[in-house]
Amino acid sequence: MFGGKLLAGSATVVILLVQMAPTPLRADTMERALRRAYQNNPQLNAQRALVRATDENVPQALAGYRPKVAATLSGGYQYTNELFAFGTPKVFEGPNSPHAAALTATQTLYNGNQTANKVRSAESQVSGAREGLRLMEQSILLAAATIYMDYLRDAAILEVQRSNTKVLEVTLRQTRDRYSAGLVTPTDVAQSEAQLAAAKSQELAAESTLTTTRANFRRIIGNEPSNLKPASPVDRYLPATVRDAINLALVENPNVTAAMYSIDVSFLNVKINEGALLPTVALQAIVQKSWQQAITQVKQFTATATAQATVPIYQGGAEYSLIRQSKETLEQQRLTLEQVRDQARADLMTAWGQLIAGKAQVEAAQSQVAASELAYLGTTKEAQVGQRTVIDILNAQQTVVNARVALVTAQHDRVVASYAVLNAIGRLSPLVLHISTPTYDASVHYQQVRDNWGGVRTPDGR
Repeated sequence: MFGGKLLAGSATVVILLVQMAPTPLRADTMERALRRAYQNNPQLNAQRALVRATDENVPQALAGYRPKVAATLSGGYQYTNELFAFGTPKVFEGPNSPHAAALTATQTLYNGNQTANKVRSAESQVSGAREGLRLMEQSILLAAATIYMDYLRDAAILEVQRSNTKVLEVTLRQTRDRYSAGLVTPTDVAQSEAQLAAAKSQELAAESTLTTTRANFRRIIGNEPSNLKPASPVDRYLPATVRDAINLALVENPNVTAAMYSIDVSFLNVKINEGALLPTVALQAIVQKSWQQAITQVKQFTATATAQATVPIYQGGAEYSLIRQSKETLEQQRLTLEQVRDQARADLMTAWGQLIAGKAQVEAAQSQVAASELAYLGTTKEAQVGQRTVIDILNAQQTVVNARVALVTAQHDRVVASYAVLNAIGRLSPLVLHISTPTYDASVHYQQVRDNWGGVRTPDGR
């Protein structure tokens, strides 16, 4: 009576749906979802392209060590009228076509160590860009794990609401039958109708939420969710204590390591600007051949090699301002590092607290579900002997639904919190998670382009 068996059976199946349901097709797992996100997420691939672009800063800086060669060609028309008054007066008059070709090679020998510091700065920029890529990888993997669990949660909640609607429909029919028999009042019928209408509204809201989650699943992971298997926490990859986790976060979190490389870049920029105050020594060789530069000159060939030293004395003061400015920027980056470390510590503590709370919430929700089910069954039995009313049954039933939703949510939060802790530490990566996928090695492209002296095609052939 009042759908007691239906609720106890179907609702239990609903809660365990994502955990125990047989999967006739190949089930999707958290590992496969993370692998697809790691390989195909466009935001992550765009960050990889940014790292490859940053790699080119190194060969650009190394160009300062290499010679610069330029060829010059010139030609034109010239009319000459010359009078020589010495000895026998002679007049040379007429047009000619002067033209020349020159090859100039310049090699910088010393420029205040600016080239060396620019190379080191570019290498630090590459290292910083790789840490930015690692940060993006972690963000995408965390987002993928979260949306995976979101879909499991929202799908389970929708099933809970659907089951609740079916049970309330049965309860309403039974209440109307009892009203026809004169056993309940119109108020009991109205209460059942109101509860059913509320359940249908909650079911529609759950459907809307699941639709949104499905779209985000497609956006982050790259495919429509289907046949998802349950996922477990990744506590096995976490440090044993929060102190150990904090110590790791302060040295391995990609935000922290990226800030360290920013300090290196700022320090080297100071050295580069200071190098502008030092002498510059360069060697230049010029080979030139000219024709018909004058009416009396048929051709001429010259070859010169010169060494030139330039000592800056005063350039208006801009160079001194740049040095002061770069020193302030260096101090700013040092203070930013402290800020980033504080933020990393706070993020770790927040995630760790959510993980600890999540464990307790799962246990509490499981107890809540068991107690609410028992209370519901007792309420239905008492109603059969007239000790409970329809509203008591409806309230007990809603309590069961709320408990099941709380349990599904707690299980979701428990898993997501474990991934969040791993992310805060700086170890949320395919290698740590043992995801069977080729990992992106940023050093491959770097080695391909570092010592290139020429060429406009990228290593992938574009």
